[in-house]
Amino acid sequence: MKKSEAPKTRKKSRVPNTSEELHDEIRSEIMSSSRGHVEDLVDHYWGSINYVFSLIKASELKAGLILSFYGILFNIIYLHIGIVLTKATEFPVLYGLLGLWGFSTIASIYYSVRCFMPRIEGKYEKNMFFFGDVITKYGSIKEFSKTFYKISLNEEGLFDQLGQQIYINSKIASSKFKNVNKAIIFLAAGLAMLFIITVYYIIIVL
Repeated sequence: MKKSEAPKTRKKSRVPNTSEELHDEIRSEIMSSSRGHVEDLVDHYWGSINYVFSLIKASELKAGLILSFYGILFNIIYLHIGIVLTKATEFPVLYGLLGLWGFSTIASIYYSVRCFMPRIEGKYEKNMFFFGDVITKYGSIKEFSKTFYKISLNEEGLFDQLGQQIYINSKIASSKFKNVNKAIIFLAAGLAMLFIITVYYIIIVL
């Protein structure tokens, strides 16, 4: 025989007895929802800032790899440049090709180094999330601490500061990527010239 199952009892939610209790409960729910919304916004803003910082680091990493590549390339060229220059006296075209390669290489190194140069945007309003403004525009350590606390309590002011910092960091990242892209273009041009020089040298030797 099958055992009869006892009916499941549902947990009854507490019903407010008075209008004041109902009002307090609704206000509590609204405040809880508001806090959750603010936390989501903070996560969103900080996530955007961290994403832009990762782009800045990526551009600097690419520039570093380009400079490292040139370090290896120069070692190889140093071992053979004397032989090429002796032939260049007989074939002046080599001087022209070497000159174009040298120009491309210098330009590529220049833009790679520029990527590492600190870029500070000072023509905007002071921002408590920028280290330069923290030291120079917010007074003493106590004054900054009070200002930081005051702005942190003001949601509109806090998100305004975070939004401005995202914009400034994005502008810095854009500038760095432009320099890296130029460095890569000149690197490619230099490698193409180096290939032409190598082929031309082989032809005149043979």
